[in-house]
Amino acid sequence: MKRFLLTAAAMLLAVGVQAKLALRQPCSDGMVLQQNSQAVVWGHATPGASVSVTTSWNGRSYKAKTDSEGFWQTAVQTPEASYKACSITLRGDGETITIKDVLIGEVWFASGQSNMEMPLKGFYNCPVEGIEQVMSQTPAPDRIRMYNEPITGSYELVTDGKGRWLKAVPNEMADMSATAYFFARKLNQVLDVPVGIINCSYGGTRVESWLPKEDVGAWGDDVSFEGLENTPAWLRTSWAHNAMFNPLAGYTIKGFIWYQGCSNVGADNVFVERMSHLIKYFRSRFGDEGSELPFYMTEIAPFVYKPETNLAPALRAAQHEVAHAVENTGTIVTNDLVASFEKDNIHPCRKMEVGERLAFYALNRQYGFTGIACESPEAVEIFHPDGNPSMIGVRLTNCPLGLNRWREIEGLEVRGGDTVWYPVTYALYEWGGYLRITSEFVPDPKEVRYGWGDFKPGNLANVQGLPVAPFYLHL
Repeated sequence: MKRFLLTAAAMLLAVGVQAKLALRQPCSDGMVLQQNSQAVVWGHATPGASVSVTTSWNGRSYKAKTDSEGFWQTAVQTPEASYKACSITLRGDGETITIKDVLIGEVWFASGQSNMEMPLKGFYNCPVEGIEQVMSQTPAPDRIRMYNEPITGSYELVTDGKGRWLKAVPNEMADMSATAYFFARKLNQVLDVPVGIINCSYGGTRVESWLPKEDVGAWGDDVSFEGLENTPAWLRTSWAHNAMFNPLAGYTIKGFIWYQGCSNVGADNVFVERMSHLIKYFRSRFGDEGSELPFYMTEIAPFVYKPETNLAPALRAAQHEVAHAVENTGTIVTNDLVASFEKDNIHPCRKMEVGERLAFYALNRQYGFTGIACESPEAVEIFHPDGNPSMIGVRLTNCPLGLNRWREIEGLEVRGGDTVWYPVTYALYEWGGYLRITSEFVPDPKEVRYGWGDFKPGNLANVQGLPVAPFYLHL
C-alpha cells in the first residue's frame, strides 16, 4: 500500500508539473517580435486547457487551446517597430505569466556551422578583428538582441529550445555570433529599429545535419542508427535539425542568413540539389510556401581544406549556383577577407564585413534601399576581344561603374596550351563591360581563373566595393 501511495503521489506530481503554464523558447523575457506581422507566441499547459494571451501595446486578448501534448500556440498582431518595451500576459491553468521587456522590430534567423557560431569573443587562437572596439562601444540593449540556442544534437525530434536572449551590452554580447551581430548592427544603423537574431548554429555541420533523416535517406545516404553512430556527432544526419532547428521552427521572422558549407567540400556535385532542398524545407517550416522569406548565404572561408586537392572552388561555385537557382536568395563573396597567415585557420577574423555584406542584401531587397549595392560581379562569358587570339575578354555582371583597380591585381591567372598558370597583375575593365587580359608569358591564352583555389585571395571589386566572385573560364 505504501508503495502504491508513493507511486500515485509521483504520478500526481508529474501531472502537476506537466500542467503548469509555461513558455516555449524563444518566447521569454527580452524577446523581439517581428513588426507588422501575426507573430507567434507559444508554450505549454495541461492538455485541453485554454490559454489567453494579452498584449500591452493594444490591450487585445487572443485565445489558444492546448493539444493532446499540452502545446499551445497563437499569433498576435504586432505594431510598427519601437524601442519602447512592451509586455505580454498569459493566463491559463489557474496561473499568470508576464513576458517582460518585449521589443517590436526586425527578426532574422542565423544558422550554419562554426563561422556563424563564432562569437564576438572569438575561438581559441581565432580572434574577431576589432573586438575591443566593439565591446567598449555605447551599449545598445534595445537596439540589438540575440537568442542563442545551445549546441546540442539528438536522434529524435526535440520540441523545446533551451537558449536565452542576450542584449548588446559588454557583459552579454561576447557570446553573440559575430557575423550575425554585425549583420544586425548594420540593419539597426540604417533602419533605426530593434533587430533580433535567432542564432541556431553548430560548428562542423553539413547541409544534411540540418535536414530530416527521411529527406536525406531519400538520396541514398546511410541514415541507419549504426551508420550515424560511426559518424562524428557534428556530421550526423539530422543531428542539429532535431535538437536545435526543430524547437525554433515557426517563430515569426523576416528571413534567414546562412554561413555553412565547409563540411560539404568535396561533395559539390550534389550540393546544389541539397542546399536548394534545405532552403525550401526551412521556408516551409516557417510557414512560407511562396519563397517570400529571403535566404542569404556566405561563401565558405578561404582555407586549405585538403592539401593538393583544391576542392573548395567547386563548392563555392555551387553556392553561387544555388543563388541563381532558388528564388529570393543570394550568396556573398568572402575571398578578399583573409590575410596570408590565415590559410590554415578556418575561422578568419574579419567578420564585420561578412555580416555587413549579408545586411546589404537585406537592405537592398527587403527594405527598399536600392542605392546600397549588394550583388558581387560574376564572370559570365569568355571571348577574344576583336578576334585577337593574344587577348582574353571576361564579361562581368554588376559593374555599372567598372572595377576598383587595373594594376597590382592579385588572384588573377591565365594559361595557354601548356599546364602552367601565370599571374596577371594588370588588366583593364573596358567600356564594353569586360575585363581585357593579356600576358607576356602567354601568347595564346585559352583559360583564365580568378580566386580559384582553396586559399587564393583576390583584390578585384566593383566601384561599390563588392568583390568579384571567383571564376574559372576557358575557350
